Amino acid sequence: MRVFVAIGVVVLVSRALFAQSSDPRPGFDTADVHSSAHTTFPFMQGGVLRGDRYVVKNATMVDLISTAYGVDSEKVVSGPSWLELDRFDILAKAPSSTSPEAVKLMLQTLLADRFKLVVHNDTKPMQVFALTVGKSGKPKLKQSDGTGDTGCNPQQQNAQQGTIPQIYVTCKNVTMESFAQIIHQFAGGYLTSPVVDTTELKGAWDFDIKWTARGQLVAAGADGISIFDAVDKQLGLKLDLQKNALPVLFVDSVNEKPTDNPAGVATALPKPPPAEFEVAVIKPSAPGEAPNGRIIPSGQVDVQAITLKDLITIAWDLNPNDKEVLAGAPKWLDQDKFDITAKASTTGQVGSDGLPIEIEDLQAMLRALLIERFKMTVHMEDRPVNAYTLVAVNPKIKKADPLSRTSCKNGPGPDGKDPRIANPILSRLVSCQNITMAEFADQLRFIAGGYIFSPVQDATGLEGAYDFTLSFSPVGVFNGGGPAGRGRGGDGAAPAAADAGSPSDPSGALSLFDAVSKQLGLKLEMRKRPMPVLVIDHVEEKPTDN
Repeated sequence: MRVFVAIGVVVLVSRALFAQSSDPRPGFDTADVHSSAHTTFPFMQGGVLRGDRYVVKNATMVDLISTAYGVDSEKVVSGPSWLELDRFDILAKAPSSTSPEAVKLMLQTLLADRFKLVVHNDTKPMQVFALTVGKSGKPKLKQSDGTGDTGCNPQQQNAQQGTIPQIYVTCKNVTMESFAQIIHQFAGGYLTSPVVDTTELKGAWDFDIKWTARGQLVAAGADGISIFDAVDKQLGLKLDLQKNALPVLFVDSVNEKPTDNPAGVATALPKPPPAEFEVAVIKPSAPGEAPNGRIIPSGQVDVQAITLKDLITIAWDLNPNDKEVLAGAPKWLDQDKFDITAKASTTGQVGSDGLPIEIEDLQAMLRALLIERFKMTVHMEDRPVNAYTLVAVNPKIKKADPLSRTSCKNGPGPDGKDPRIANPILSRLVSCQNITMAEFADQLRFIAGGYIFSPVQDATGLEGAYDFTLSFSPVGVFNGGGPAGRGRGGDGAAPAAADAGSPSDPSGALSLFDAVSKQLGLKLEMRKRPMPVLVIDHVEEKPTDN
């Protein structure tokens, strides 16, 4: 028996060595890996090869693993607590002819080499929305003839003034398996867990579907329709929350700190020249002209009747509701309106490869244009402003399992309970696990857009990490925009319940401030403290000639 075991071990080792030597993993020529700079609204950017450069910004380890292995982020499971919190930038070099699949393998190699990532495939019971045939047993779908385009595309709608527009999607030549993935992407506000096809419907189908965005469902009233009712009434199908065993990618081990960059990486990966607009026309707007236009990722700007203040807000990534974030602005900055048409170069710079320009590059291009044409000089400076501080009153939060992932996600927690079903006006549901109060305070700006404009300071004195859910109403459900004026610099009227502890809105709406107080036993207090402010030192009212 011992002989057979020994022979078996030798065979296994030999196979492993043979596999490693005969099938080397492709890798990037060189790579710069470092922690991302702190941003107000962090989300992953990049993940495609531009020429010979592969760039990823603000990516969590879950983002990186999901990109490298081509799996949904929900299916990257286990691993250390920081997997969804720490963010990284990667700048790597590879031949411009490298295929997307080869780039994925290169990223896998980088994660294994620089972070010592080890993963394996497995299955795990997970909450899913099962797509099934409805009670009638007769789906309201048309069998596709296989011609024409394939996929689901949103359609433009001309909603009447005063009505809430619906999301309208036309699907052609689509299998139910594909539709399950597509509807998860289109209706993420409702479908916070993966969607799995269990209809057993074969072949491809043509159909249309319309529904109301979750945040607009209450405002739409009787005209509103949830994705669940739309799938049922329009398609003859159902979406039921269930637990199913799904294929997942288990994270066995990974280091939080990457290994050092190789020597000479800065020389091998020099910064590209700054992106610029090839042509730009700026002129005063016609009297009475209505604001219109767009700024699109291809590097084109086509806007009418926009103020310079609005342009500065976009270019410097400022919160438009925050009236304290900009200082030294002359009166005309928010009054004079301009038409701007600009186009990025099609050769030799960012965006010339036909791929969308990253938002950071587009903002840099707009900053350069405004500085040049309006002779602007600006600087950032810390000044005392109004900002929120999180304090403890009577905490109602429970200690977390220190081994669980640190995250705050839209949708129900592990128990699957969704208070939005009983009270749709509480359409914002956030589930946090294993999060410290300092981390929660830092995330409040993008958890509660419209309420919080600037970084929140933690003064709770609570140690350790916690699990909790927070359910509240978006700012728009309150008359006149409600608590939007309660972030620093805002001038809207806050609902009475926001600070005074008075009864909630008669409609059942609950502001963020009331929700934090009633559900968590914490409080958001307005206090003065130094914060970064963009100071305009000089700006000319008339732009230079075109």
